[in-house]
Amino acid sequence: MSKQPRKQRKARFTAPLHERHKLMSVTLSEELREKLETRSLPVRKGDTVLVMRGDFKEQEGKVEKVDHRNYCLFIDGVSVQKPDGNQTYHPVHPSNVMMVDLELDDEERNEVIERKG
Repeated sequence: MSKQPRKQRKARFTAPLHERHKLMSVTLSEELREKLETRSLPVRKGDTVLVMRGDFKEQEGKVEKVDHRNYCLFIDGVSVQKPDGNQTYHPVHPSNVMMVDLELDDEERNEVIERKG
């Protein structure tokens, strides 16, 4: 991989969807780091995250949707009101959140955690 920033950005924006999943890794809280012995994991629907930066700083909620195409998360409780009165999720970049609790119902995810740890 190149060191040049322009090529780094190009690789990020032209990455296929199966690679974008890995690019959307989220840092883990201190307790999860000690428990799982890893620093970050790709985020999934159902995980509980804490927003660290931005307008919704220090708000916690479950991930409702992961948008790999646009590199954003939609989190329960992080919403804005539109002029017509409807509530809509506010997109949050994965680098601005910290994972507080994992959704461990999936066997494949448990295998990934064991492999990384």
